[in-house]
Order: sequence, then C-alpha cells, then structure tokens
Amino acid sequence: MTIKEALSKGMIMLKGNKIESPKQKARLLLQYILKKPRQYLIVYDKEEISPKEQWEYFINIDKLIQGVPLQHITHIQEFMKMDFFVNEDVLIPRADTEILVEEVIKLANKIQNPKILDLCTGSGAIGISIAKNLKDAEIYATDISEKALEVAKRNAKNLKVEEKVNFIKSDLFKNIKKTKFDIVVSNPPYIKKDDILYLSEEVKKEPEIALSGGEDGLDFYKKIVKEVIDYLKLGSYLCLEIGYNQKKEVIEIIEKENRFVETYSKRDLYGNDRIVITRVGG
Repeated sequence: MTIKEALSKGMIMLKGNKIESPKQKARLLLQYILKKPRQYLIVYDKEEISPKEQWEYFINIDKLIQGVPLQHITHIQEFMKMDFFVNEDVLIPRADTEILVEEVIKLANKIQNPKILDLCTGSGAIGISIAKNLKDAEIYATDISEKALEVAKRNAKNLKVEEKVNFIKSDLFKNIKKTKFDIVVSNPPYIKKDDILYLSEEVKKEPEIALSGGEDGLDFYKKIVKEVIDYLKLGSYLCLEIGYNQKKEVIEIIEKENRFVETYSKRDLYGNDRIVITRVGG
C-alpha cells in the first residue's frame, strides 16, 4: 500500500463515520506514524509503507473512529506556533485560547517586569506561551491536578522556559502566598455539568475536572472574581476565557463586586465572544 492509498482509505473510513476534519486527521496521523513532515507525504505519495506501519496506522484510525482525540495518539498539539505535549490528564489547548494569550501579551508589554498568574494551567499552554513571548515577565502557573502539572513542567522544559515559570499545586488561590500580580489570567472549566453529556466523544475523553464548571458553568468565575481582588494591584488586570454564550453572565459577576472598571470582551475567529478583560479600579 502506498502513502497515497493509505491516506485515501484512512480519510474515507473517518468520513464514513462522521469524524470531523477527516482529511487533516488522516494526514496528521500518517505523518506521526511515518515520522515524516507533510511535504514528504506529498512528494513521495507513491512510496510503499511497510506492513507494520499500515497495521499501526489503521489501528489508530479505528481509535479515531471510536472517539479518541488525535492528540491522545500523537501527544502533540500546536498552540501559538509551538508544539505542546498533551495526554489524557490535560485539556487539549484550542486555537480560540490564543486570543486570550495575545491579549495578555499586549497588556503585559505596557508593564515593566510584569508579574503574571495563570490559574488552571493544565498543559501550561497559556503561561508557557506568555513566558516565551515576554522577556522580563515573572510567571506563576497553578493547577489542582498533580498529573496536569507534570505535563506543564514537561512542556516548560521542552520549550526552554522552565526557569521562567513557577508551577504550584493549588485549588485556585489556596496555596498562593498573599502577593500582588499585574495580571491574573485563566481559562477555567466552564461547561455546564449537564451539558457534558452532549459533548462530542472526543471532548468527553478529556478530563472532566478540566471541563465542568458546575450546574450553571459559572462556578469558577464566581470564585475567581471574588478572591482575585486580594492578589491584584490597583490598576492591574483579570483576563478570562469564557464560553461562547457566557459573556453577559460573566460580566454581571464582575460588576457585582464593584471593584473593577473598563471591562470589555473580544471575539474569537468564529465571531463568538471568547474573552473578558477587566481592571481593578479605585
């Protein structure tokens, strides 16, 4: 079987089982199996692949059909033009979250030696991306999951920022010393508990602790907004990712505290409200 034939068969199998982006997933999986870049698959599409490689490829095509995320097979997810290691212990970073990271970098560039806290860091994608893009930032990243922190530390080492990011096991602010940050950023769990049942099979394979935001999906926003004031300087920022339909509720939570000013939101590439930014007022 040639590369071209394997790709075609893999794509047809995925498409026939209504798997999203079948062509892309078939290609990325074969790149992973052959350990070759995309260009190689194009130029050498008539090259035969070994029986062992065929077996491994179609075993994993079956896994994709069963709802296993591609990233749990390849253990790679691109984010902010960097490759992050991911596994079953962390949420797979989404392109939507890059909007949040870009906004934090923009705000931090106006602050000398910014001190930044990343809550619910998961794979470390947010904190590590900030560290890679800000030369003099002091980054702290927390997660309640020890296994998630192991993944985040691995990514920090792989991306050569292990000395710039301080990882702390903590349930939100619980183990954070009373100190003041210039920016607190978070992409917390925000799916309504009952809605998890209706997520795609791929998303259901991700850790529930990284998905569930309680009955109304807002548990973490309520806690963060209430407690963050003890950790922010006057004039400093709280930056949050939100679900596509949570803008109104999250802004209401912020406004109820009467401590924040200049609250605004931004949309993602699909036109959905994706982040809310606010600042501590006088």
